[in-house]
Amino acid sequence: MLRKVLMLLSGNAAASVMLLARNLLVARLIPVEDYGIAATFAITMALVEMSTQFGLQQQIIQSKDGEDERFQAALQGFQLLRGVLAGALLFALAGPIATLLRIPEVAWAYQVMAVMPVLRSLQHFDIHRLSRSLRYGPMLLTAGVPALVSLLAVYPLALWLGDFRVMLFALVLQEALGALTSQVMAERRYRLVLDRKIMAGSLRFGWPLLLNGFLLFAVMQGDKIIVGRELGMVALGLFGMGVTLTLTPTLILAKSAQNLFLPLLSAALRAGDEARFVTTARAAFQASLLIGLVLMLAIFVLGVPLLSWLFGDKFADLGPLLIWLAAGQAVRVFKSGPSTAAVAKGITTNALLPNLIRLAALPLAWGVVLEGGTLWHVVLIALGAELLGYFAALALAQVRLGVGVGPMIPGLIVALGLGGIALILPVIGQTDGLTGAWPSILFVLCAPVLLIAATGDLRRFAAQHFSPHNQEAPRHNA
Repeated sequence: MLRKVLMLLSGNAAASVMLLARNLLVARLIPVEDYGIAATFAITMALVEMSTQFGLQQQIIQSKDGEDERFQAALQGFQLLRGVLAGALLFALAGPIATLLRIPEVAWAYQVMAVMPVLRSLQHFDIHRLSRSLRYGPMLLTAGVPALVSLLAVYPLALWLGDFRVMLFALVLQEALGALTSQVMAERRYRLVLDRKIMAGSLRFGWPLLLNGFLLFAVMQGDKIIVGRELGMVALGLFGMGVTLTLTPTLILAKSAQNLFLPLLSAALRAGDEARFVTTARAAFQASLLIGLVLMLAIFVLGVPLLSWLFGDKFADLGPLLIWLAAGQAVRVFKSGPSTAAVAKGITTNALLPNLIRLAALPLAWGVVLEGGTLWHVVLIALGAELLGYFAALALAQVRLGVGVGPMIPGLIVALGLGGIALILPVIGQTDGLTGAWPSILFVLCAPVLLIAATGDLRRFAAQHFSPHNQEAPRHNA
């Protein structure tokens, strides 16, 4: 099992780090204002991802019919149908999106991006089916190969174009290669079936995920829209860089945790072992706390020095905000544990309430900015809403999943306390990145140990699954 975890972490990290490197290279090669325009492509990219959030990839892992060839072909057919519809919708919305962001001259770029949901919908679902039996290689290569080629293409594109178009064509190239790589890595022949019964079942499973995808789009991109529209493209360039630096490690860690726990939770439920599901779910919850804290500590130590090393003074105004942005991303990681357990149980509505709470904070942030607020106010309001959403997610887990959160309380108190210290130390002048004072260095070294000591279910899960005497999982599930 340890080998599987290391494969997941290294594979997801490799792909995400390459995409991070691509974004950083683009930011270095083009002006800040152009990077602000490029950051709007992330908004459109999120719209693409939102339009495909029907949970079909999770469904093929979670469903008892996940190994059936016709079921897989029907999911692939449904995926392609939705991808074509999403592409047509994005093409139609290109003008309004550009107008909303007050850059109407860029509308053509959003029309080009309309091809991206179509390309994404052509991915072969075998890469997800194989992860049912913990065979992650095809899925990781499908993410890694396009990321590498997209990174390598940036410098030639910058020499040729020299502006925001570099990011546009790098993104399109990534999606095209993702579809191609998934087809190459598949074991089964690619088939498409339109089965109304399976599509209806997918709609029942996926409509809450689609609605949640819309909420996530509004939540994660709403702040950018507010900043870009009201504070300008330079401010959006700064904010977009902060999100890039903090979101990338968030995605690496949260995705790896979901890839690990979702098959294990689903297997426990298929076996009818509710007790194993509950203990594994609690371990997933506590793992998300540890991962979120590690993310904050990494930004605490490396954030400002990395920003200075990469860009000099170009993004200097972002430095004080980084740890606060990291705190918001950490809380999003916290929520990934309850979300994964809910998906394993087929309850896909649990993520809605936490994201509705986060969405409700956007009008407040917009009003504060209109009254003279700054990026600080946007970030602080977002962090408060994320915390409220996480508490709602825990309450839903206890009520709807049957996972009592009482054993979570010690770890939760420790995680929130340590996170608060990470926010306070820079304010009182106890850290300066890698050259920080001894209290900060000791804090970074001791914090993960303290949290592990407070998370008993996670320790027992690790002892059971990562012991040298633990047998490898079978290659195929029954």
